[in-house]
Amino acid sequence: MLIATAIVIFMHVPGLALFYGGLVSDRNVVSTMMHSFVSLLVVSIVWVLWGYTLSFGTDIGGLIGSFEFFGFNNVGDEAMGTIPHYIFAMFQCAFAAITVAIISGGIAGRISFPAWILFSALWVTFIYSPMAHWVWGGGWLYEMGELDFAGGTVVHILSGVSALTAAIVIGPRSNHLEKGHHPHNIVLFLIGAATLWFGWFGFNSGSALASGGLTALSFANTQVAASAGGLGWLFIEWIHRKRPTLVGAATGAIAGLVGVTPAAGFVTVPSAIIIGLIAAPVGYFGIHFVKARFKYDDTLDAFGVHGLAGIWGAIATGLFATTSVNEAGNNGLFYGNPEQLLHQLIGVGTAILLATVGTFVILKVISLFMPLRVSKEDELRGLDLSFHEERAYSTVATASTDSKSTSIPS
Repeated sequence: MLIATAIVIFMHVPGLALFYGGLVSDRNVVSTMMHSFVSLLVVSIVWVLWGYTLSFGTDIGGLIGSFEFFGFNNVGDEAMGTIPHYIFAMFQCAFAAITVAIISGGIAGRISFPAWILFSALWVTFIYSPMAHWVWGGGWLYEMGELDFAGGTVVHILSGVSALTAAIVIGPRSNHLEKGHHPHNIVLFLIGAATLWFGWFGFNSGSALASGGLTALSFANTQVAASAGGLGWLFIEWIHRKRPTLVGAATGAIAGLVGVTPAAGFVTVPSAIIIGLIAAPVGYFGIHFVKARFKYDDTLDAFGVHGLAGIWGAIATGLFATTSVNEAGNNGLFYGNPEQLLHQLIGVGTAILLATVGTFVILKVISLFMPLRVSKEDELRGLDLSFHEERAYSTVATASTDSKSTSIPS
């Protein structure tokens, strides 16, 4: 569990930071990576102080946890299930932190850095912690029987829908419809994608909270779903756009991983292949048709990949779950229990509603105290120089971004 926790943190930084950083323009690499890095810093402190106890403290009315673990009070080396309490709490901390970071993909290139810091603290407090309690901490969705092995509703739907909401509230980049936006560094992107895939084994398999057969099952399901998603996206893109791309294949693998996350410990390996394979067209449709139709500026497609594939994965869990692989779960529709699908749909609807309303309210409150986005001047210059006075590549000429000089920086 210590290794699994460390791997999940590694998939956040550098994994997600590289994944997102490679996709943006070379003017916003540092700022985009800062969003991931700073969310890890902020959420870790918030989690210790009050996030963990709100999520996993003794249930109060099915809605929230008590303050028994405030400031990690009463958290020690005693057993929490099968592992020491410290490890369980920090494993869950890694989940909370990367969930916040995923949201930054929807608003990269324009959100104000101070607003992002405050948003990270408020969002994990008022959106993530209640949902984590409802699903995993003994809350009302847990009691109802909704299944979410490693974060379909808690992580991916919440972050994806929140990213879309934030993108709409903050508004599009000033030039997002005027020209195409292409990844500035596909190599960085692939390293990030591969690191995410590697980290997902800790994410999904670690959620078994033990080393045994269920851990091995979720490991296998993670691998095959990612592979099926990558192949599915590759062939769809090859047929639709006449060119298979590395960005597409890697994005499909991530979509497959997102799809299998809630189901990883509840379904058979062949079912995981189906879930991952279908996640590819779901994500592809979201990016290339839904986004194009409604013209919202989800910069790095957090909603298309995490939101929509997460919705599919949560629903698929209600279809393919079987107690033959995990007696602690339930049978799904295809195994004679249609009620489980209803429970999954309620969980999906709850996550969408909480993410939409909660993110909207948090952003509006923040806007009362500070601007949500940078000025148009700073945006066009690039946030790396405007906010951080750092360049991702010190050998790049500064004429187009820093000044009228054509000199090469030292």
